[in-house]
Parts: sequence; structure tokens; C-alpha cells
Amino acid sequence: QVQLVESGGGLVQAGGSLRLSCTTSGSIFHTVAMGWYRQGSGNERELVASINGGGGITYADSVKGRFFISRNNAKDTVYLQMNTLKPEDTAVYYCWLAGYASSSTFSRTDYWGRGTQVTVSS
Repeated sequence: QVQLVESGGGLVQAGGSLRLSCTTSGSIFHTVAMGWYRQGSGNERELVASINGGGGITYADSVKGRFFISRNNAKDTVYLQMNTLKPEDTAVYYCWLAGYASSSTFSRTDYWGRGTQVTVSS
């Protein structure tokens, strides 16, 4: 059973920085990608940033130039460095992993962490 655990959320003033971490426990045969989604109050969950096994990175337009994603492939750990935070970045941030549980699994599975709250005060 794969589990994702986020850490690093909290309360910060606008303009400040936070670093989120996501650690993986359990075994997974092949990780396709990892990343971060967020869901603000009254909003749908949206992709913030993702990184695939080849190092390809995608960012939401709203965070480009401020947020930076990195990954430790050996540990299936992913990080999100968030700089110049804005009140509109306030949300619950969820870690995400897409992969195949075993060599006999033909369909990709999406795994989610429970989320960590990030609150940016103005």
C-alpha cells in the first residue's frame, strides 16, 4: 500500500516562503510522475506543479517563476519550494504520485496524500 505524507505547510505572510515535502512509503513498481495539487476554499483541485521520471516539469501559470518543484527519484520524495507567496496561494496542498503498483499492473494508479494547509496572510 503506497502512502504519501506531506509536511511543511503553515501560516506565512505575503511575500514569504515555504517548502513542502512529500515522502512515500510502501512499494511501487514504477513511478510515472509526482507533483502537487491544491484546492482553495470553494475551488476545484488544480495542478500546481508536476515532474516526471525524465525530469520534465509542468507548472501552473499562476505559480511560474515563484514555485519550484524537485524530486529525489531514489526515495520517491518530492518537494515544492514556494517563494513570494500571495494570499491567493492559500489552499490545501496535496501530494500526488502516478504509477504502476506492480509489474503485472496494466492500469496507472493515482495516489494522494491527505494534504497540508498553506495560509498566506496579507
